[in-house]
Amino acid sequence: MWLRRQGCLRPAGCGVEELRRRRREREAALRKARREQQLISKRLLRDDAPEEGEGGCVAVILGQAEIQQFLQLAQRGTEEKERGRALVSLRRGLQHPETQQTFIWLEGSMRTLVGLLTSNQALLQLEAARCLHELSHSEQSAVAEACLPATSYLLTYLSGHSSDFIELCLYTLGNLIVESEAVRRQLLPQGIVPALAACVQLCPRLHSPTTHAATVATWPKAELWGCCGVCLVPSLHHLQVNNALLITHGALSTLGLLLLDLAGAVQRTEDAGLELLACPVLRCLSNLLTEAAVGAVGEQMQLRDERVVAALFILLQFFLQKQPSLLPEGLWLLNNLTANSPSFCTSLLSLDLIEPLLQLLPVSNVVSLLVLTVLCNVAEKGPAYCQHLWPGPLLCSLLGTLAFSDTEVVGQSLELLQLLFLYRPEAAQAFLQQSGLQALERHEKEAQLQDRVHALQQTALHS
Repeated sequence: MWLRRQGCLRPAGCGVEELRRRRREREAALRKARREQQLISKRLLRDDAPEEGEGGCVAVILGQAEIQQFLQLAQRGTEEKERGRALVSLRRGLQHPETQQTFIWLEGSMRTLVGLLTSNQALLQLEAARCLHELSHSEQSAVAEACLPATSYLLTYLSGHSSDFIELCLYTLGNLIVESEAVRRQLLPQGIVPALAACVQLCPRLHSPTTHAATVATWPKAELWGCCGVCLVPSLHHLQVNNALLITHGALSTLGLLLLDLAGAVQRTEDAGLELLACPVLRCLSNLLTEAAVGAVGEQMQLRDERVVAALFILLQFFLQKQPSLLPEGLWLLNNLTANSPSFCTSLLSLDLIEPLLQLLPVSNVVSLLVLTVLCNVAEKGPAYCQHLWPGPLLCSLLGTLAFSDTEVVGQSLELLQLLFLYRPEAAQAFLQQSGLQALERHEKEAQLQDRVHALQQTALHS
């Protein structure tokens, strides 16, 4: 059967450099698409359902007179609780787009709200911040831009002592960043980049024996550091930040150390809240690595490659058992680490992590695609790296992925085989002896895969 097909084979026309060029183009497009996808939908914090249920209060649309009444009462009421209740009523009204529009066009309303935000009474500050948070959730850029006078104060409060208040400010800033170009232009000179970097550095240091006892009590507030990531991720994209500035403030090093902390924490506790921190840490690191100068990554993280890779695999095993939906986040980081770094690929091999990686293939098509992409990163580095991929279980695993119905997974499998055959020609004969030809024949008529199938057949033929 193989011989009868020889005359139909197309010329390979795809040497190592051409294959690498195509991979780089596809990787660049994939990274751009993933960054776009991670712009993060807006987040809305509301924790007043029980209160509403008890009091029978329902959010209603407010007119100018009602807004003015609540603002005046909040500003000049005789009791703090009474003033706070006025802001609660205003906040509920601001859940409606109609009230939001009326509020921003009402003269002096934002000035009054900012005055309450900066008051010396914690209850009023918190309720004023909640009102701003409702406004930040608007899909109208005019509403976000009306909040500009409050942004410098929201940034200042990121260095405060109340975790709930910091959380609220972070989410509000994240929402405003997503919505308005004017907000983005203002936040950069106001210092949002160092402020966010400082927030990341506030994360609990769990790996140190001297601080563990003191920091364990803060761990239930992992959602605070999670929301820091929610704000940080869109900021990196929407603000069009020079990521070197963020790295200068220690973001890569801090996030890298936090990755090690997380790996240690999942080995010590069953706390289900850990993923609230793990997801944004992985995502922020991944996005930074798509922009950072590849040659400086290891130096900037100030960590040995083996430690980072080992910690990442500890988290992958934790996700596999507890939260499989987070596996793509960890694998995306591994992809970004190995894409242009031979040293991280070396760490993957020296720690014998290829087989654990292959064990993730059956989880889902998304996971399979990322696993195969990481393996392509390794194989692309040349013959010395491919010697660690074959002999071994790789060919058997790829025969399995060639049976998948997902064309992206099959296409990535074909690309990995192409790289392997170019650097280890004897692997092609082993592939054919394991019914590889029949596996390829299933995809000869699929338009998206024909060229890759024929190129792989040609490579195998000449190996």
